[in-house]
Amino acid sequence: MSTITLTPTPAPRPAPRIAWLGFLVVIASSVMDLLDSTIAQTAAPAIRRDLGGTYASLEWISAAYTLAMAVTLMLGSRLGDLLGRRRVLLVGIAGFIAASALCSLAPSPDALIAARALQGATAAVMVPQGFGLIRELFGDEGQQKAFGVFGPIMGLAAVAGPLVGGGLVNLNLLGTGWRAIFLVNLPLGLVALAAGCRYLPRNAPATPGLRLDASSITLAMIGGFALVYPLIQGREHGWPAWSFVLLGAGVVTLTAFGLLQRRRARQGQTPLVEPSILRRRAYVAGLAVVLGFIGAMGGMMIALNVMFQTGLGLTPLACAVATVAIPVAAIGGSITSSALLAKIGRTTMHTGIVVMAGGLIVVDVVMRSAGGGLTAWDLAAPLAITGFGMGMVFVPMFDVILAGVAPHEMGSASGLLESIQQLAMSIGIAAVGTVLFDRLGSSHGPVAFVGASDHALLVAVAFLAAACAAVFWLPKQARGAH
Repeated sequence: MSTITLTPTPAPRPAPRIAWLGFLVVIASSVMDLLDSTIAQTAAPAIRRDLGGTYASLEWISAAYTLAMAVTLMLGSRLGDLLGRRRVLLVGIAGFIAASALCSLAPSPDALIAARALQGATAAVMVPQGFGLIRELFGDEGQQKAFGVFGPIMGLAAVAGPLVGGGLVNLNLLGTGWRAIFLVNLPLGLVALAAGCRYLPRNAPATPGLRLDASSITLAMIGGFALVYPLIQGREHGWPAWSFVLLGAGVVTLTAFGLLQRRRARQGQTPLVEPSILRRRAYVAGLAVVLGFIGAMGGMMIALNVMFQTGLGLTPLACAVATVAIPVAAIGGSITSSALLAKIGRTTMHTGIVVMAGGLIVVDVVMRSAGGGLTAWDLAAPLAITGFGMGMVFVPMFDVILAGVAPHEMGSASGLLESIQQLAMSIGIAAVGTVLFDRLGSSHGPVAFVGASDHALLVAVAFLAAACAAVFWLPKQARGAH
């Protein structure tokens, strides 16, 4: 029997002024997450120079955050349903502040990686509450106006992340160096926490009788970790047998997770993921698109950051400026995609992926031609092409993937999609980073780093090729299109 026993009456919505002040809390929590998922990649080489550690440590500084967030997102979503979104968001913000402070105080690479994982886990508690709170603040009729503000702000945060990271490291405020990229969360988080306590609605939980399925949560967390850990750590140890055993165990564990969800649904219990969505070919294809596209993004950025900073000796700020063409051009791609989506549907995604892959191939050709004499200006135009294509995919991706999902499956489908998005970032960083550092070996100097990055970026192109093929199985139009 289902454990949900009560559906509370919706609480009255707050006055418009209070609603917008509460909305700023949601914005702040999402900006903190977006900044911390991108800001550390820019600062990673500087962190390694200060704390030491291996190249695998450099990968884990970014991957630990996204992996921890990926495997705990579904738990975070369920906690909001069970305990109330306001309460869970405030707890998540408080935890995120504490984790950021631990990151800033880390004395070693291992301590920083552990603190980054804690950051990702607290972000998984914090971020899923945002969309539900927007509905509680504005209602169905007013939320579109809020989302119209939300999207551009997130785009600006994506542009600002690398620039903020590079700028803070370069400024070396009060001698904090790279530690300032985590300390910046403290004042922002404390203001958001105080505002949230005052302005967020105190609505009752959506499903107060819901029980957490510990077995499903445990299987999802173990399976995700088992897939990513050997990809990063296996190279450091010469690909021992345990790395392949662990990869296989990850696949088996996630399969068991799927079977458990099916059994719970048959028994009338509430599954963590609605099994019916995994029988929808278009939705499963959408998960493959996300794995390929987001994986390519994560891998591309670690290859470029390592090449520019460690190989060519650019400062973190100079590296951020060198790659700023990607997010700036992505804004243009997003605008173009918005105009085309209603006319050509999923073809917009095909076009964006092809343009992005084409840009990376041009990057590859330029790097092969320039070798150790490569400069940031050499890559400005091809990186702009890459970013434009990336932006074209962002706008329609979730709407097209969710077009064939039934209304009662929407919560489960969107939650799983967010989890796969974070897992894809970790897998992309691991796969591209493995090729990058294997190719580099013990070599040093600009020629070695440019050559290794050149080969690593081809792995990102392969990710995009897989995503492009999977788009053919998506619905032809976005959700709500006629």
